[in-house]
Order: sequence, then structure tokens, then C-alpha cells
Amino acid sequence: MKLLTFKGGIHPPYRKEYTSGKPLEIANQPKVVYIPMQQHIGAPAKPIVQVGELVKVGQKIGEMQGFVSANVHSSISGKVTGIKQLEVANGMCTCVIVENDFENELHESVKCKGTLDELSKEDIIEIIKEAGIVGMGGATFPTHVKISPPPGKNIDFVILNGAECEPYLTADHKLMTENPEDVVFGLRALMKALDVEKGYIGIEANKPDAIEAITKVADQYSNIEVVGLEVKYPQGAEKQLIYACTKREVPSGGLPMDSGVVVNNVGTAAQIAKTIKTGMPLIERITTVTGSCIQNPKNLVIKVGTLFSEIIEQCGGFKEDKNVGKIIMGGPMMGIAQYTTNIPANKGTSGILCLDEEESKTPKAQNCLRCGKCLDICPALLQPLYISAYSLRGEYENADNYRALDCIECGSCSFICPARRPLLQSIRVAKKEIMTLRRNKTTK
Repeated sequence: MKLLTFKGGIHPPYRKEYTSGKPLEIANQPKVVYIPMQQHIGAPAKPIVQVGELVKVGQKIGEMQGFVSANVHSSISGKVTGIKQLEVANGMCTCVIVENDFENELHESVKCKGTLDELSKEDIIEIIKEAGIVGMGGATFPTHVKISPPPGKNIDFVILNGAECEPYLTADHKLMTENPEDVVFGLRALMKALDVEKGYIGIEANKPDAIEAITKVADQYSNIEVVGLEVKYPQGAEKQLIYACTKREVPSGGLPMDSGVVVNNVGTAAQIAKTIKTGMPLIERITTVTGSCIQNPKNLVIKVGTLFSEIIEQCGGFKEDKNVGKIIMGGPMMGIAQYTTNIPANKGTSGILCLDEEESKTPKAQNCLRCGKCLDICPALLQPLYISAYSLRGEYENADNYRALDCIECGSCSFICPARRPLLQSIRVAKKEIMTLRRNKTTK
């Protein structure tokens, strides 16, 4: 199999050995879940239950507000004991608190939705929307929006991202080896929803067992191709994956659909399959719990709303001889650092990474050496040193001229920089300021 890739990228230590050889485990049910109304990009959902109300597994408890939003469902059965603002992974959010009765009573809506042959494209999109399915690679963009291109946008290909190039994480790897049928079924559903004849599943070459398992199922369908990818970060980024699989380029400022492609994570596809087959909405996911501080790293199937502290405890807790230096939701390159474990897991919690103090140290930044390494490795073909410099000086219009908004925030530039410049952090600031400037201009 010829391995495909993109220009640029880096090779960070992958550290996947902590969990790569371990099978999936079903986590213990929590006594209480704290289910955020915003687990997705877009408008938060509105609670539609009351304190004291009894809810069932899979029952809708949060209703989407607007097109770019997502429904939220209860991951357990029990009693609603509170609806309040709580700390979550990305700030403060309204959460529905449910006390588990451990009866696991399913809601009446949780039933098979039919076969792919029976379902129309409209049926599939509606099923995905009602189930609150979002991008499960971590981005959490509502999937029904992604597969509803505006008039005039012709989609030719659907690509599933099975690269999992983020260090430490092995959740997608385990999914592909243990549930390959659901991954392929989900891809076929996405292809039907988009009227697409060709689908790709891209998997990095360091997962030969996943390639073998997915290929065995995909070989039954002549219009699905498994693509081997070079082991390189960020191989799983949308634009880079599109180029590797199809040699198409997404235009500056554009979206994947502007190049005739829709990209979804393999976890998203597997959830679509599960929802169609059983009716179960997105209420649980695979999470890699790993890092040098975790006693027994695992790939756990966890209920949405379970506290990080409970999930970590099921992995033996923290090692006694290690001082925790950093807790990250996701991986080390694109994850979000957390200051506490007293927050709930959500639909995008692909990993809980716990690093010791030594690994977490941030070197002091020095003056730019003008070495050009950040230019050589940038997968978006940008000039990070100039965007960063303008951002640090508050010259955001100049940063905009250097296409700051095309940055995919992969962190490759910060990783490679010998001067340890805050490239990614300053570019993120520039992007926010540029968007604010553009909004202000349009409202005048």
C-alpha cells in the first residue's frame, strides 16, 4: 500500500505505548452525571426537563437552539436533581445534574431506525440531528450541519479520519480494530446522506491492525477505499487529509466542502451506525486515559457527564511517586489544559492526559532566531513567525494579510521552534482579534 501525505508536518514523540495494546473497557456507571448543555460548536442547547423529573437513558434533556447547535440526551436513568451553571472543560456552562437510579431504563425513542436501504438521505440527516451527533475527534462540530451543504456546493467524496495523529491517544485505533463494521456502516450512511459515490478511510501506517480490520470490511464495497497515510502530525487535520487522499486543496478562507469533500472522524461514523441500528443517541464515547501520572492507563467507554476524577479513579488514580503537572482534555498538541479534575467529560473528550511536572515545564521564550523552521513545517503553508510578530505588536490587520485565519492551530510551529516562541498562542489571539475586527466592520 502506497502511503500518502501532505507537505510539512512534524514527528513528535507519539507515546501511544501506554494504551495501544489494551482493549476497550466499559467504565463503571457514575452515581451522578453533570451533563453540559454546550458540548458542541454553536449555540448551547436549552434544558427541557425540570428539577425532580425522572429521565431515562437516551431521553432528550437539552434542545438545540438554531441550525448550528446540537441536542443533548441523558446518559443514565434517574432523577434530575439540579440545573445550574457549573465549571466545564471550556469555561462555565448550564448543566443538567442527574442522580443515577441504576435501572438503565431506555427511553421510548431508543429503537432501530431502519436499514440503510429503507432510509432516505433526509431520514439519515434527521436521525443524526435528533441524536445530537457531533464531530468526535474533538472539534464537536454538529454533524447534521456538515452533511447539509448549501445549494451549489457539490460534494464528490466523503473521507473518514482514522489517522489519530495526536500523541498519546488510541481511542480511534481501538474503535477501528474492535468495531470496524460500524465504522464502514457509518461511512455508507454519510455517503447516502450526501449523494456521494466515493468514500475514503485514511489510517496512519502505524496502525496496521486497524488497516487490516477496516480493509476486510470495506472490501465488500467497491466504492470505499482504505488509504494508508504516512505517520506524521497533523496528518488527521481536515485540509491535510483531503490533500493526502484526493490531491485537492481547500481554498484560502474556505471550508472542505469548497473542494467537494466532507470529512468526519471514524468515531462519528461509528456513532451514526449505532444510532441507526439501535436508536441510541450520542451519550457515551471512547476516551483514552493516559500519561505518566496515571496508574493504569486505559481506553474506557465512558458516559457523557462523568467527572474526570471518577474516570481517573477507575484507572487506579494518580501514581504516588508522581506530581501532576498538567491535566489536558484531548492530546498534548491540540488539547485544552484543565486546572481541576472536578469537571464532566463531554462528547468531545477523546482523551484525559495527565503529565508529571517535569514533562509539563514550559521553557522560557527567547528571541526569534530567523531559522525558518516554522515555515518549513507549517501544514497550512503559512509564515507563523510573521503572524506571531504582528500579533504580539497588536498589528492584527497585518497578521490578517499573512492569512492568520488559515492557521489550523495544530501547534507544529511552537513544537519545532528552537527559541520556544509562543507562536501558536499569539496566532490564536490574532485570529480572535481579526474576527472581531471583521464583525465590527459588517455591523457599521
